Amino acid sequence: MRLLPFLARHARWLMLIGLAFGIALPQAAQVVRPWLSELVALMLFVAALRIGPRAALGAVHHLRGTLGALLVFQLLCPLVLIALAAAFGLLQSPAALALILLMAAAPLASSPNLTLMVGGAPGPALRMLILGMLILPATTLPVFALLPAFGGAAGILGAALKLLLVILAATGLAFALRPRLLPRPGPAALARLDGASALLMTTIVLALTSEIRPALLERPLELAGWMALAFAANLGPQALILWLRGRGGGGEALDALAMIAGNRNIGIFLVALPAQVTDPLLLFIGCYQVPMFLTPLLMTPLYRRARAAGVGFADQAAITGTDNGDRNAPQSRR
Repeated sequence: MRLLPFLARHARWLMLIGLAFGIALPQAAQVVRPWLSELVALMLFVAALRIGPRAALGAVHHLRGTLGALLVFQLLCPLVLIALAAAFGLLQSPAALALILLMAAAPLASSPNLTLMVGGAPGPALRMLILGMLILPATTLPVFALLPAFGGAAGILGAALKLLLVILAATGLAFALRPRLLPRPGPAALARLDGASALLMTTIVLALTSEIRPALLERPLELAGWMALAFAANLGPQALILWLRGRGGGGEALDALAMIAGNRNIGIFLVALPAQVTDPLLLFIGCYQVPMFLTPLLMTPLYRRARAAGVGFADQAAITGTDNGDRNAPQSRR
């Protein structure tokens, strides 16, 4: 069992290697892609097992004040995008559909660790992740209803119901097994779960990036357009939130709000939406992995500058940092 803690300690390098491997050898994705839905569900299960029901219930209790932010992210933003796309006659454009689904998605499962990597505390990101997943089936219904690609109420309700069942099954099973498997998890047990999460994320990335190399060889201009859109959709909202909250005096969840604004779990829709909807978006999803994994490298100076200006929550103790058994995180600042 030493392999998983090793993967946890080197998770960022492991995911970057998976990213490069998926781009260089797209044929390897043919083994992974048929199991993509199951892998996403398994990643949800491991994340819920890592968090545990007590932390989840406590997180929801303390997230009453941030529910409005999640509704803005997951409901208002995609509805505004739908209105703009419809006004310009672009509602059936793959690019518009990609951005709408991205904005409608819940926070990325690794957003607490990404928040740690830019120097922030992961607690608010962890709580927003849990509540965002809980409200996701409800917030997607009006968004799906306005998208012509879903073809009527039956497709909308079917996709939302499947998404809800996947979330409830993965998290419910994990919470039920947590008292028996991990009644009092120590650093070693948490490190193994972190290693498993890193391995799952790397495997999923292997499948999601398989479209990049063929596009680079056959359609380089199209790839450049999708890559530019992915960088803008990921890094742009982060920079915007940091700027807006900085001008407005900041807030205790500044780092988490900025991180989640740009990093969404669009891959979760692969378990619920029909292939004819998601297949045209696989190149965008693959490109989106690149700025996601480069976020700690590219965005840390902006986060540091925001905290230096007196905003954020730099004095809070980390909930999932190394001081609390998370070996896939930098040292917490005390």
